[in-house]
Amino acid sequence: MPLSLTDVLLSPVERPRCARCRTAMNLTSITPRPDHCEKRIFECPKCRFIETRLATDPLQSKEIKRLAHNVRPPA
Repeated sequence: MPLSLTDVLLSPVERPRCARCRTAMNLTSITPRPDHCEKRIFECPKCRFIETRLATDPLQSKEIKRLAHNVRPPA
C-alpha cells in the first residue's frame, strides 16, 4: 500500500518529541525563508511547549548540485 501525504507528515522525523514531556509534537506553521530554508514551528498538544526548527530544502543541497553538474547526455 503506498504512503499518503498524511503518513509522511506523521512520521517521527516530521514530528519531534517534546523536550518537556516527550509527547509527539504537532507542526503548526511553516514559513519559507529567503535562504531556501523553512522555519517550522511545532507545538506540544499536552504541555503547549513550542519549538522552532529550520529545515533546508533538499533540492538546494550541495549533493544535488554536484549530481546535476555531472549529468551529461549519453554518448
